Amino acid sequence: MTCSRNNLGFVKVFRRMQRYFLYLAYDGTSYHGWQIQPNGISVQEVLQKALATLLRQPVYITGAGRTDTGVHARMMVAHFDFEYADDPVRRIDGRWLTDKLNRLLPPDISIYKTVPVAADAHARFDALSRTYHYYLHFGKSPFLRAYSCRLYQMLDFGKMNEAAAALFDYTDFTSFSKVNTDTKTNNCRIMQARWTELAPGEWRFEIQADRFLRNMVRAIVGTLVEVGRGKLTPEGFRAVIEGKDRCRAGESMPGNALFLVDVAYPDKCFMVESRNGKEKDICG
Repeated sequence: MTCSRNNLGFVKVFRRMQRYFLYLAYDGTSYHGWQIQPNGISVQEVLQKALATLLRQPVYITGAGRTDTGVHARMMVAHFDFEYADDPVRRIDGRWLTDKLNRLLPPDISIYKTVPVAADAHARFDALSRTYHYYLHFGKSPFLRAYSCRLYQMLDFGKMNEAAAALFDYTDFTSFSKVNTDTKTNNCRIMQARWTELAPGEWRFEIQADRFLRNMVRAIVGTLVEVGRGKLTPEGFRAVIEGKDRCRAGESMPGNALFLVDVAYPDKCFMVESRNGKEKDICG
């Protein structure tokens, strides 16, 4: 343990701060989104309480994004800081914390792993991309209804993919943003956007971007459904984007069919300073 003795003879213990990434999944059905809310339970609140219980100190976590009420995550990343005495015994063992958290958390939240990261690594601002999936189905199914949106009229997915390709040509997606938000810019860079048939009558929309606006994916899907119904042409879809008016876009689709499935980070986030002052790559 690193310590020093002052003039009065008292021993001063030096303390360090280590940042960690938590990789987790959750079923959002019972939660009012990721972020702490004044009038409803959130994933962030439940996770912070569990961490504080295990680590015996207040813990604040920051997520890679803010999923809305009822939206799920197959892969969410969040960071937190842990203050410890400069003693290897006091450091967190990632496998120990992952196991203890999974024992303490409710069945609808699961931790994949806990990883030490660079001191300035940020789960939200360092993310290179996020990927979402949205699911649609057309036949009655007791096994799909909780995590997929059922529609009763078959859609023209060829036209929908033609319209979705237009997303690559724009960066300002004000038309698909929830109004009256605190975001400073509505610019996003779309990297992937396509509908894929998973099985007869079951479809998935995959969209990847460097960032997403509030309610953006559900608004895009709702507008593409209008294209699939023939109420809007692919050219009209472009006009919606260019109009920068939420009222011109389609309805916001239900949240239960939306999943955050991946968050990507640069290697620099996983360069951790070792005891000898050298950086160690723990990315693998």
